Amino acid sequence: MDLYKIKDPSFLKGMSIDQLNQLSMDVRKFLIENLSSTGGHLGANLGVVELTLALHKVFESPKDRFLFDVGHQSYIHKILTGRAEKFDTLRQYQGLCGFPKRNESEHDIWETGHSSTSLSAAMGMAIARDLNGENHSILPIIGDGALTGGMALEALNHIGDEKKNVTVILNDNEMSIARNVGALHSALGRMRSAGKYNRAKDDLEWLLKRIPAVGGKLAQAAERLKDSMKYFVVPGMFFEELGFTYYGPVDGHDYHDLLENLNYAKKTEGPVIIHVITQKGKGYHPAESDQKDKWHGVGPYKIESGEKIKAADGPPAWSEVISDTLRKEARNDKRIVAVTPAMVLGSKLEKFQAEFPDRLYDVGIAEQHATTLSAGLASQGMKPFLAIYSTFLQRGYDQVIHDVARQNLNVMFGIDRAGLVGADGETHQGVFDIAFLRSVPNIVLMMPKDENEGQHMVHTAVQYNDGPIAVRYPRGNGLGVAMDEELKTIPIGSWEVLEEGEDAVILTFGTTIPLALSASKRLRKEGITVRVVNARFMKPLDESMLHDIMKENIPVLTIEEAVLQGGFGSSVLEFKEEFNYNSWIKRLGVPDRFIEHGSVGKLWEEIGLTEENIISQIKGITFTKQQRA
Repeated sequence: MDLYKIKDPSFLKGMSIDQLNQLSMDVRKFLIENLSSTGGHLGANLGVVELTLALHKVFESPKDRFLFDVGHQSYIHKILTGRAEKFDTLRQYQGLCGFPKRNESEHDIWETGHSSTSLSAAMGMAIARDLNGENHSILPIIGDGALTGGMALEALNHIGDEKKNVTVILNDNEMSIARNVGALHSALGRMRSAGKYNRAKDDLEWLLKRIPAVGGKLAQAAERLKDSMKYFVVPGMFFEELGFTYYGPVDGHDYHDLLENLNYAKKTEGPVIIHVITQKGKGYHPAESDQKDKWHGVGPYKIESGEKIKAADGPPAWSEVISDTLRKEARNDKRIVAVTPAMVLGSKLEKFQAEFPDRLYDVGIAEQHATTLSAGLASQGMKPFLAIYSTFLQRGYDQVIHDVARQNLNVMFGIDRAGLVGADGETHQGVFDIAFLRSVPNIVLMMPKDENEGQHMVHTAVQYNDGPIAVRYPRGNGLGVAMDEELKTIPIGSWEVLEEGEDAVILTFGTTIPLALSASKRLRKEGITVRVVNARFMKPLDESMLHDIMKENIPVLTIEEAVLQGGFGSSVLEFKEEFNYNSWIKRLGVPDRFIEHGSVGKLWEEIGLTEENIISQIKGITFTKQQRA
């Protein structure tokens, strides 16, 4: 079938199962071919082809509401709703988003990038539907890994209590980004192995009622017994106890099984869970056989072999530098424990886990728990290192304030993917952590200029025993600098001058330092000397150096790959105000809007993080200084 001609999913209504199977093959071929060029979330989407087609055949989008929890598995949904022709722009600057996007299509009714949100949103939509007297289905599609998120369990509790008509599709592939962990995952495993429950229960009732004369009485007597069957047939019937009707396990690659259960659920009153078993990477051998889930999100690859198309070997990844340094520290400090919310692979903690299996805790997609777990460890004299993406730390913000900082506990935060991350877009850009952490008492916040300084910052964090301390580092690879053999402690709150100058000062840190140095060199050729400062501590500031700069009355440009509102530049303005200085200060950074997907380079151009703009800003403030003199 020509997928480019699809405008909406209504054509599925008349398709036979044979035709659906052929369409499934066409969709998989389309995904494998297109993503080999653009990259994207291949494994997750190959696993939900039949499920997505079956949902669109039985239900009617957008009248019926489809909510894809962690929307990276929505590619088939995008194809069926008329967006196949845009797949060559997937996750590229101003191209097709890799997640549901409300302004892309009326079929995208809920935007998701973080997991565990779909059930709460579905409950809100169900309440609105009922208050408005409407009649449509609401279908959150949630992965088994996302159920470890506390928010999902809170929503299950509410939906089951209110008895709202919500049909939850539980896509169980035993994986999120990595293999799932936890007691709930184990309970689902028992359900998978136990076989069908609901059909056996209903078949028993039907048979009893057909017995002449005594059948009705037997059926009534059996009413109290039939629900108890679940304790014999399906261990741990967690969902039924919460008030849901449970259907499953359902083979997520068998249209007979899928359509039968979806239609059955469509007629059922009250909350329903359809437990669908799928195989991540289905239909593409390299992805099917992947045990470490390297095919969850991929860059370009060779279709025939599955070989990833990579740039030539370069410097180590930032995550690897940080985790390797932590591993070295752990050999000499038994207090160190690593904690991660389902990011062992993403944060490059595999080697730490192999060397110290009893000192790494993967808590699943549960950032709040991970943060307070770390606080609990620190309260007993341990030195927990919470490896967490900047965008996911947002989910544990109350715990940072209430449980860690308020008690001034020695928790180390490794804030991975700090700054713009590129293709994953708005939901994953790590640009808010400086602003939301800088206002929290007791915390120290730092970012290295290169991987050598990064390893020293990890050592500094280990040696620091006066409260929480965070080192933020970007996605991607380091600069390839030489690494010191001996680790050293960096004085807390100390900055360093990288280049001297008298006409202006640039205060910056991390990823934007090379940009500042390059702009400074170009300005020097024009007779303008700029002092470039590695402001490696965002909190506390180097107040001694700042006093010296302000007393010189030299114009200042702050640069940060983070939001301007409440960010590092704002702290410099606050310092100026507090001490009544008159210095001329200009700020560059991420403006007050969400930054969409695209390469980091393109995004930097969009928001003005370029040499040309830095040069223009410096010329502007030095000219203004001369005018004011």
